[in-house]
Amino acid sequence: MRILVLGGDGYLGWPTAMYFSARGHEVGVLDNMVKRQWEAEVGAEPLFPIPTLTRRISTWKAETGRGIESFVVDMANNPRGLYNSIERFRPDTIVHYAEQPSAPFSMMNRAACVETQANNIVGTLNLGHAMMSLCPDAHLIKLGTMGEYGTPNIDIEEGWLEIRHNGRSDRVLFPKRPGSFYHLSKVCDSQNLEFMCRVWGLRVTDLNQGVVYGVETEETAIADGLRTSFHYDAVFGTVLNRFVTMAAIGYPLTVYGQGGQTRGYLNIRDTLRCVELAAQNPASTGEFRVFNQFTETFSVADLAERVVRIATQLGFKVKSENLENPRVEAAQHRYKAANSALLSLGLKPHLLTDDLIAGMIQSVARSSDSIDKDSLKPNISWRQNRP
Repeated sequence: MRILVLGGDGYLGWPTAMYFSARGHEVGVLDNMVKRQWEAEVGAEPLFPIPTLTRRISTWKAETGRGIESFVVDMANNPRGLYNSIERFRPDTIVHYAEQPSAPFSMMNRAACVETQANNIVGTLNLGHAMMSLCPDAHLIKLGTMGEYGTPNIDIEEGWLEIRHNGRSDRVLFPKRPGSFYHLSKVCDSQNLEFMCRVWGLRVTDLNQGVVYGVETEETAIADGLRTSFHYDAVFGTVLNRFVTMAAIGYPLTVYGQGGQTRGYLNIRDTLRCVELAAQNPASTGEFRVFNQFTETFSVADLAERVVRIATQLGFKVKSENLENPRVEAAQHRYKAANSALLSLGLKPHLLTDDLIAGMIQSVARSSDSIDKDSLKPNISWRQNRP
């Protein structure tokens, strides 16, 4: 296939591009590089140095003999550039990661909120129009988030819900209660894309992904210059990546509230396989399909306790501490979500073993001198709205 990865410079986008390239597909990546700017704005820096996209592509070709085409385009603000890139590359499949990915960033202030929603929603709208004009038969694989659902007091289905009301039945999109302006932007994406499928006949798979952990894949391990970004800070770092970093330097693991918040999680290797399975089994014309993309569920407290135990066994001096929760979210809640679709297509999960956590801690510890402790402290509150 000809696969265009949007957000191809990012944590998931770059490994996805290499993954498909290594398997013989023609791959293009499109990015506006603004994520690196956002990181600079909040003082966040990946643990391992990340070369420019151009350098990464050169290294990939030198190591494997395979090329990746690149396009530097701002999807939200340069629709003509987006149209030109799609017309030039002619994709069969588009993988869409090109969005501001952080809930804390979206809650930081008015400007960050507006930038998050404008970048994410307008970019996706421009993409849908470009696909309708230039490649209406292409399959869009869009990265959503399990955070769209919130924590309802009913079982979470895969995107859709069968209901009966006053003696009649219907199938509707599952009701959403997102927990941040970032998650809300994803809800808007889902609604807009479902409309485009229903009215224009586009083909879309919406991958509602859980929290991703890990940094190494088969392809990133080929050479140092092919690493993807490992964020441990309180703005862009996901919770397990943050916890193993804290453990590696003896910094108390910051558990928000009592830690009862339960979510779905998956290994970065499983993210790549899930996207591949969606590409190999595309949605039908006019179909808006939703897969819940996670393999296990954990509470924050459970993760913290497990990391502390394993780090202690390795000889690290570490503990966890409970902080006042800067977010507005249920402290204790029901969480039962369906995730059978990708398993039925052949996903074989990489589960979170003690050995995997130990390996992550040891890997981070080797670069402990580069860790900025100040960036670990949460300093964005959901209850404030600075200018």
